[in-house]
Amino acid sequence: MTNHAAATTSSPSPVTVVGLGPMGLVLAEALLSKGHPTTVWNRTPERASGLVARGASLAGSIADAVSASPVTIMCLNTYDTMYEVFGPAGDALRGRVLVNLNSGTPQEVRTAVTWASGLGVRYLDGAVMVPPPLVGRPDAVFLYSGDRAVLDEHRATLASLGDPRFLGTDPTLAVLYNTALLHMMYATLNGYLHATALVGSAGVSAVEFAGIALGWFMPAVLDPSSLAPRAADLDEGNYPGALGTLRMNVNALEHIARASEEQGVHSELPRLMREVAERAVSQGHGDDNYFSVHELFKRPSPAS
Repeated sequence: MTNHAAATTSSPSPVTVVGLGPMGLVLAEALLSKGHPTTVWNRTPERASGLVARGASLAGSIADAVSASPVTIMCLNTYDTMYEVFGPAGDALRGRVLVNLNSGTPQEVRTAVTWASGLGVRYLDGAVMVPPPLVGRPDAVFLYSGDRAVLDEHRATLASLGDPRFLGTDPTLAVLYNTALLHMMYATLNGYLHATALVGSAGVSAVEFAGIALGWFMPAVLDPSSLAPRAADLDEGNYPGALGTLRMNVNALEHIARASEEQGVHSELPRLMREVAERAVSQGHGDDNYFSVHELFKRPSPAS
C-alpha cells in the first residue's frame, strides 16, 4: 500500500549558495542539514571543502552555479562584489532567481534591482538578522523585501534558514530595516561601554557595574514594553512634557558630558547627545519630552 502522505510530500528543493564567508558557510550548512541538494561556489574554492565533504556540489564556474538550482542565495561582502562575481555568468542568469543577503544601502539596492531586471533575473533583497550560530533555527529572523512572488515561490527553501519575514514590495526595506536595527544595536552598546568606562574611572569593575546596569537599570528603565506604547506618539508627533521636559534632559546631558571630561574619559559621544538635544530645544521643543528629538532626526544634519 502506498503511503499517500509520503507520496505527496515534496523533497527539499535544490539551491545554490554563492559566497562562503562565515555567514555563507552556515547558510549552506543549514540548507544541507535540511536535505536541500546544495551547490556552492566561492572565488576561493578551498573554502568549500568541508561542505563538499558533507555532500554539497562545488560548481566549476559561476555560470554552472546559477544553472544548477532554481534559486541562488548570495552572501557577498558588497554589492560591487556581486557585479564582479556574477558578471561572467552571462546568459546563464536569464530567468533565474537571485536572493541577495548582502548588507548595504538603499541606493545600492535600487541599482541592483535595475541591474537584475536588465539581465532578466528575478531578484529579492534580504538581510540576515542573527549571528551565524543561530542560522537554521525556526526563530532566526530573515528580512525580505521586493518581489513577493519570489518569496512565495521559494518560501520553503528560505524557511530552512529561519523565519522569513516580508516587509513590503519596496526592495530597499530589508536593507533599511537592517541598517536601522544595527544602528540601534551600536548606539546601545556604545552607551553601555561608555557608561562602564565612566564608572571605571573611579575604580568600579565592569562586573560590579553590570550588576546594576544590566541586572536592574536596562530592564526597568529601557524595557521594550515601556517604549512600544510610545511608538504611536512618534508617528503623531505628540510629545507631552508633563513628566519631564527636553530642557530638563539637556541639564542631565550636560552633567554627563562634564563628568566625562572631569574623569578623563572620552567625552565626544555625550557632548554630541547634548548638542542634539540643545538643537531640538532651539527648534521649539524645550517643553516637550525627550522623544521630541525624533523631529530633529527626521531631517538631514545641518551642513558643517
